[in-house]
Amino acid sequence: MIAVKNKARVWVFAGIKRIERRLPFPILGLNSDNGSEFINAHLLRYCEEEHITFTRSRPYRKNDSCFVEQKNWSVIRRAVGYSRYDTVEELTLLNELYGYLRLYVNFFQPVRKLIKKERIGSKVTKRYDEAKTPYKGVLSSPDIEYKVKVKLRKEYDMLNPAELKRKITKLQNKLIKLNTLKQGVRENLDKSTKPLSSFGYIST
Repeated sequence: MIAVKNKARVWVFAGIKRIERRLPFPILGLNSDNGSEFINAHLLRYCEEEHITFTRSRPYRKNDSCFVEQKNWSVIRRAVGYSRYDTVEELTLLNELYGYLRLYVNFFQPVRKLIKKERIGSKVTKRYDEAKTPYKGVLSSPDIEYKVKVKLRKEYDMLNPAELKRKITKLQNKLIKLNTLKQGVRENLDKSTKPLSSFGYIST
């Protein structure tokens, strides 16, 4: 999770590089929407040089990126809401919050993946795999190097989910306060900002 200054390709590319450095495995492929912040010669050249498969979704077909869109709600919107964050101070707070949020989600929030969907008449039956955190999923993968797993285990042992939750909540409150003050200044200029009631705290 990375917040960038705007959709200019220089910031988006810098964000991708930061995410790449955090991943416990190499990037094999990138799939983007059709925005010019992704569809440009700069990113294409980088993918070709790094032997990364670069694909894009079909126009106006959000389901082509359904898993990303799902996480956009279940992780990002639930954590920071729908308000507009467009100042340097808000950007700094967002990235600090995301730093703790990614640890909380990846190490301590189990998820289930759909493995089978069967329709019998009008009834649809869905089967899911065993719930596990992304961290446990990486540890159980035979494709991840042993030294990477050792590094992740050490990182996991140093984390406290309750402390992460407290830090996230503290930053959420700071973000609300900063955004509310900004809206007060801009109330006669921008009437499109959604109310803060759309903001939600992460459930324990």
